[in-house]
Amino acid sequence: MANTREIVHRIHSVDATRQITSAMKMVATAKLGKLQQKVTPLQYYAGQLTKVLQAVMASTKKNLAQSYLAQRPLKHALLVVMGSDRGLCGAFNAKVFKKALQYIHTLGHGERSPLITILPIGNKAAAFFAKKPFRMIVDHVKLSQQLSFDHTSPVVCLLIEAFKKETYDRIVLVYNTFQNAATHTPTVEQLLPMTRSTTDNMDQEAQIDYIFEPSQATLVETLIPHVLKIRFYKAQLASSATEHGARMTTMSKATENAEELLKDLRLTYNRTRQAVITQEISEIVAGAGALAAQ
Repeated sequence: MANTREIVHRIHSVDATRQITSAMKMVATAKLGKLQQKVTPLQYYAGQLTKVLQAVMASTKKNLAQSYLAQRPLKHALLVVMGSDRGLCGAFNAKVFKKALQYIHTLGHGERSPLITILPIGNKAAAFFAKKPFRMIVDHVKLSQQLSFDHTSPVVCLLIEAFKKETYDRIVLVYNTFQNAATHTPTVEQLLPMTRSTTDNMDQEAQIDYIFEPSQATLVETLIPHVLKIRFYKAQLASSATEHGARMTTMSKATENAEELLKDLRLTYNRTRQAVITQEISEIVAGAGALAAQ
């Protein structure tokens, strides 16, 4: 049985760990709360804006948005993989990396396999794909450290320009969608080329004679880039919110485990201390009995 000094040392060590995990949980909870206030309304705004865009595109000539709709043979694909800068967030990174690799697997093998370029966001994503046989663009790894629409918009402009120049035939976002603090689902969202809706509602929209001010071409060229920027920013916010939710859940579980371990250690300490006291009393009684017998 371990001596009391060793047990006390372990108690202090586990208690220090518990304090750290508890503090990290509180920090993650605070950050998650702030991001939730942004993500929820932005998701609604993005949905409504997409409906407006679909209505406009359904009622315009196809060639007006052809540069964003062009379906070319897939020779070169760009994956924007959104991970975290730090660990201690459970399976957050592992899930999104697995999803990215699964998507790459579906694109084909051998001669049918397109060239794959990875644009990692987050240190963990960059470190993971650095070990893989893919091209990488590492200019925006730190993008998640400054979450703002103005900060992410230039990246989307570069992606749009690269697609129009046919540098990439497809651009997709791979990230964890935000549902709640405990649930995060990795998803693949195609950013470019965009697709026209084929629903009955869009067919009805196409029959409406809209009055455009300014012109249709000006409206489409202004609205589409803005929608793409909103979608990218929404994905970045959702990924960050999911990261903090995963870290909060992980640190909460770690804190609970530390508290359970502390209970066991304190019980072991009390038992060990009781055994030592009992042994000392027995030795004293034995010694007193020996003296009395002389």
